[in-house]
Formats: sequence, structure tokens, C-alpha cells
Amino acid sequence: AGKEQDGVVVPTSGGRYDVHLRARQRVAVYWEEEAAQVRRCTWFYKGDKDNKFIPYSEAFSEELEEAYMIAVTLGEWKKKLESPNREVIILHNPKLMVHYHPVASSDDWVSTPTEQGRPRTVKRGVENIAVEIPHGEPQQIDHLVFVVHGIGPACDIRFRSIVQCVNDFRNVSLSMLQAHFKKAQEQQQVGRVEFLPVNWHSSLHSTGVDVDLERITLPSINRLRHFINDTILDVFFYNSSTYCQTIVDTVASEMNRLHRLFLQRNPEFTGGVSIAGHSLGSLILFDLLTNQKADPEEDEHCAQGSRTTSGMGGIEEVKEILKKLELSEYCDVFEKEKMDRQALFLCTEKNLKEMGIPLGPRMKILHYISHKTEMKVCNSRALAAPTQPCDTSTEIVSERSCTSLSQVSANYPQLNYKPTIFFAFGSPIGMFLTVRGVKRIDPNYSLPTCKGFFNIFHPFDPVAYRIEPMIVPELDFEPMLLPHHKGRKRMHLELKEGLTRMSVDLKNNLLGSLRVAWQSFTRAPVPALEAASSEAEAEAEAGAEKQPDTKAEEPPAAGKEETPSINVGRLNGGHRIDYVLQEKPIESFNEYLFALQGHLCYWESEDTVLLVLKEIYQTQGITLDQPLPGSQ
Repeated sequence: AGKEQDGVVVPTSGGRYDVHLRARQRVAVYWEEEAAQVRRCTWFYKGDKDNKFIPYSEAFSEELEEAYMIAVTLGEWKKKLESPNREVIILHNPKLMVHYHPVASSDDWVSTPTEQGRPRTVKRGVENIAVEIPHGEPQQIDHLVFVVHGIGPACDIRFRSIVQCVNDFRNVSLSMLQAHFKKAQEQQQVGRVEFLPVNWHSSLHSTGVDVDLERITLPSINRLRHFINDTILDVFFYNSSTYCQTIVDTVASEMNRLHRLFLQRNPEFTGGVSIAGHSLGSLILFDLLTNQKADPEEDEHCAQGSRTTSGMGGIEEVKEILKKLELSEYCDVFEKEKMDRQALFLCTEKNLKEMGIPLGPRMKILHYISHKTEMKVCNSRALAAPTQPCDTSTEIVSERSCTSLSQVSANYPQLNYKPTIFFAFGSPIGMFLTVRGVKRIDPNYSLPTCKGFFNIFHPFDPVAYRIEPMIVPELDFEPMLLPHHKGRKRMHLELKEGLTRMSVDLKNNLLGSLRVAWQSFTRAPVPALEAASSEAEAEAEAGAEKQPDTKAEEPPAAGKEETPSINVGRLNGGHRIDYVLQEKPIESFNEYLFALQGHLCYWESEDTVLLVLKEIYQTQGITLDQPLPGSQ
């Protein structure tokens, strides 16, 4: 039995830690972390200023237990025991056991235990201890999410690591599941979502680059320079071909390793995998995803599915193309040949000639096919980080007509899975694409292996940029406002909108009243025509009320972002991409003061976590108990 216990390993904390019973150690499974000591707790002590009971070591607890059993058996109490730290414990009776502080000196004039101040309370067993032992997390895991951090080793305002921040994110997700998916939990449709951190910073800075930087760093303002070397320079490292390769290799290999290890430890797992990135981490993931290779068989299967399901829709699309080319008279020919969009793009000049299409229309159709094909290739290359010079001249994505974008060249590894959704928190993707020379993202472009993309940001986040204006630059529209996790908007935002509407209404009414008064003042009084005059005033007043309405400012509507149907392309499957959080009341007083906090707030944001859970479970056909106002 003893040998069997030597190898006993108990998974804890949702399987993220293993407890080795023999060694009494708690070891992290998925990331590097110093092993923590584990104690089998039977005896505790608590001082006046302590807010919880503290366990004794197992060895000393055994001594206490032995002395206690002898005292109970023989009825001999008031026994004294001395701990390894020279602390004195006196067992007066089963209900009164005290612990005195260690003796300050070892001379003969030392004070007796009763004169050493207030003693601590000693307790045997865990009964009546006012502490809630958690029941643990649900065993059923529905989805796996890998989370990649941004610049530096610290991820929030309290300088905590990515592991600690992801722990907070996971804890918030468990509380959101209990609050918003209670019905699905009761029906055992929902377990939990597992979030695992991906750390690339330590691998980058273990390459020896820190030693090279130390040699050239000035000695003044040492702490600031060290912070810059350890944090800010990560952005420049990613734009270096040498260190960019190190970063992407680390992120991809770490996510693949975590995925394999997770499947080994959870062989019954059948859920999907999503990825999330904060700050620079989101850009790394975006570049990785744009360079993934889609499965040709799957693409062909999807194309066949679209052909069989859309049928007449494909023929109608061909008619629209012919109409655009002013060749509508040939619609019947293409319909007779059952020609859809995909078949049209496979046509050669010989095929069109056999269909009886004259030379002029043939040239128009072939030029259109060639132009669209080059456009698609150029767009995919311009979005990818390792872009090579493109020998075509289009105006789809780059202001410089798809010439070389001077981007960093790297060999991007392939992931072992196809992510379901990509979440970006406080992301600078839009800015980096613009700096790389990408003018516009083709509305038909989508990530090769990931069909969902959400860009989530705080309104005061100085690092975050939008994506949707790069897809539809001709439209000016607001991002989707994330609803509060308790429903509706925050009170200060509703108050602000209400005051704005009221001020606009007052302004319009005041302008109308002044115009009527001025007309009445300048009009000559005619006593004989009082009735007609009153009618004229009424008409003038009505006209004055109508006129300012046409020129008046429109107050911001509470759900302005919900009403218009905006086509933002296929990057998120036709759904909205940009989502903005609601700032807290205290943050609205000074947006500059809370700018840094705005970039680091996502780990404990219930609204962010709820959107992530909602979108993940929506792919499984599971919805919130009560739909939140303003959500899609």
C-alpha cells in the first residue's frame, strides 16, 4: 500500500495542477511554476489579529495528536509541548488549548508563558471553522481557449503574470455561467470553458538578447530603462525578422503542445478550440491565422455544398455580373448551360466560344475573371505578414497597388487545429496593417482556418484600433456597444444620452419660439383681421416648428448601432467585428487618467467574458437565459 501511495497523483483545480501525495507537492501541468507545499491539515492555530486558522506542519500535528490522545485516555491535562520554533503549546482541557509566542531570550530570567502576552487559540480538526471549502469546477469542459499575452512579463496594473490574469478571467467566466446560463447548467448542457495561458516573453528574453541590451544601456534612470528593455522593446522585437521568427515559433509550438497535452489529459473532450490575444498578442495570432493553410478538400466540400444549396442563387449571381458588364442579353445562354459563379470563373475562351458568345463579350468576361482572380490573390498576400512582391496592379487592399509592403518575412508554423473564434482584446491590428501599407481589407476576405473574429476594446484604450472601417471605409458608423452583464446600459451613460437629447430638444424649441416672436414683432398689427392674423400666426408657428426639425441636431439614439444593417464582410462570417465596452462612471471623469487602466481592464471585465461565452456557446446552439439588450 505504501508503494502504491508513492505514485498517487491527484489532479486539482480543474486538472491544471497535480498533487503528488508522497512528496506533498502541488505541481502546475500546463505552465512552469514553482511547486507549492501541500499539507494534510489536522491541527490549527489562530491569533487575535489573524482572520483565518493556520495549519501546523504535519510532523508537529502528529506530536500534538499523540499528546492529545494520551491526555484524553489518561485524563492528564495541562501538558506542555514545544514546537521546533520554541513556541509553547499548553493543552489545558479538550476545549481550551493555547499557543504562546516563542521566548525572546534563553537566560534564566525569562518570563513564564502566561506572562508573554495574549496567546493564540489552538484547534483540533476542521469542524466549526468559518471557511467555505470550494466544491471545485465542473468536470465537463465544453470548449478550450488559448490566451496569448502582450508586451512584457506583466499583464495588468498590479504587475501580475499571464497565469494570474487568466485565472481571474476563468473565475469570472464561472460566475457568468452561473448567472446567465443557469437553465443550460440545470439541464447539464453546459459545463465550463477552459482558458489556458500561452507565454512567449520568457522564451524571447532567454535568447541572450537581454545581455546584449545590458551592455549598451545607459546607467542613468536605471529602472525606467530596464522597464523599456523588458516591455516596450517587445514591439520592436516583433518587427525584427530574427526575433519575429522566435516569437511566432514559440507561440505556435506552445499552443500545439498545450493542445496535445490537454487532449491526453482529457481524452473525452469533443469541444472546439478558440484563441484570444491581448495587445501585441492579438497581432501575433492574426499574423499566424492569415498564414494558415486551409484544407483543399474542405474548401472543395464547402464549394460543392454551396453549389447544391444555393443552386438558382448562383445563376442569379452570374446574371448580376453580366448586367454589370452590360451583357444582359446573354443571360439566357448562361442559364441554359446552368452556369453559376464558380463555373463562370473556370471558363476559358474556348468554352465561351463554344457557347456562342461573340469576341467582344468574350473579352469582357475573360478580363473580369482575370481581374477578380488577381484581386483575391493580391488581397491574401497583402494581409499576410511575410508578403512577397505582387506583380499585379489592383486597388483592393494596398494604397501602393499591392507592391511589396516591406513587412517582416517569417516562416509561420501551422497549428494542429482550426480555431473556432479569434478574440482580440485591446488590439493594435488595424494600426499595424495600416503601417504595413494595407489600405483596405477585401470584404470577401476571411481567415483561412478561423471563421469568427471579434475585436473588443475599451473606449479609452490607447493601444486599441478598429477593424471595420478598413473593410467599409466609405461608411461612418459606430462600433457595437457591449451590453452590461446585468442588462441595459450603465446609468451614467443613459443619463448622458438623456441630457443630450433634452438639450437638443430645448435648443430646437428655443429657436422655433424666437423665430415666431421675431415674425410677430416685425408684422404690422391689423385690428380688423384679428382672426386671420391668429390663423397666420398658427401657420407661421407650425412652419417654424417644422423648419428647425429639419436642421436640428439628431440626438444620439440609445440603440443607434443596432438599427442599421451594415455589411462588414466575411472576416467574422458577416457579423459585426468591433465591440466597445462601456466605461465605468468614475472613468468618465477623466479619460486620460484611466487610459492605462483601459488597456489592462479585460481580465476582470464581466462584459468581455460574457461576450466570449455567448459567442462560444452560440456555436453549440446554446443561448443566454435572458437575451441582453443591444446584443446581436
